Amino acid sequence: MTPFSLKIVTPDGVRFDGQAEELIVRTTTGDMGILAGHINCVAPLGMGRATVIVDGVKRYAACIGGMVSVVDGAVSLVPTTFEWADSIDVARAERSMERALAVLDNKASADTDIVMAKARLRRALIRKDVGTTK
Repeated sequence: MTPFSLKIVTPDGVRFDGQAEELIVRTTTGDMGILAGHINCVAPLGMGRATVIVDGVKRYAACIGGMVSVVDGAVSLVPTTFEWADSIDVARAERSMERALAVLDNKASADTDIVMAKARLRRALIRKDVGTTK
């Protein structure tokens, strides 16, 4: 496959800067695959697994929020959160999931707590899924 320039930058710093052969990310409207020669575009990111193929090797990451852009063949991924599978603490994700479920199970939880717990649960499930797929 023909490589393209990919830069992944989060508020915490650069996560990847190099050549990739394929990028698959979850946007707010579904999964988007990018190969060399992709048309120029910008899309908002949702929550999900990102797949990056470099030198024929697939790497997975939990990718949450932000945006992806393709401009003249260069791809910029600017997520709010991006964690490579091998750096995800699965036990921590499970604890976060349990805390979120406890809020959701509590009939006395405030509406704002429920909204936040649902988001926390979704993030934890994504992190757990990606963290166990290496």
